[in-house]
This record gives sequence, structure tokens and C-alpha cells, in this order.
Amino acid sequence: MEDEPAAAAQGGSAAGGGVDPRLLDLLVCPLTKGPLRYDRGRSELVSEKAGLAYPIRDGIPIMLVDEARPVSETDSIPREVRADNDDHPR
Repeated sequence: MEDEPAAAAQGGSAAGGGVDPRLLDLLVCPLTKGPLRYDRGRSELVSEKAGLAYPIRDGIPIMLVDEARPVSETDSIPREVRADNDDHPR
């Protein structure tokens, strides 16, 4: 199965470009604090609740909202979760 819960991710290691399954067990979405689904094919962690996919580069999950891509091409990252929202004027 290509998509699987982070807790069930098996195989791959940081040295081989994958992510250590023990690390995946600890990670949550930085926005919702909810669970992540590991998408091995796209090398990313998906937060269904936030509708965002966080990339994994060289075996390191990039858990920054501004680095995440919307799960659907028609979706966009919600304005309220961006670092440059109205709560934080420039």
C-alpha cells in the first residue's frame, strides 16, 4: 500500500532517502496537531484535516506550513495559517 498512516510506515531509512518510522510515529501536523499519513510515492506527509502535504527531503520531513502544498490543486493554503497573516503585520 502506497499511502499509509505514519505510525504504520515500514521500510526506508534516513540513509536511503526514506524516513525513520520511529520519527514518523512522533510527528503531527504543526497546524492542527492531528495525525499525518505517509505518502511514500510522493515522499510527503499528508494532513487530511489541514488539507496540506509536507515534503520529505533527503529523509527529513519539512514541517513548515509555508513549505507544504495543498492536497488538491484547486485548494490553497488557508490565509489564517500563513506566517504573513493579519495577526502578524509586517
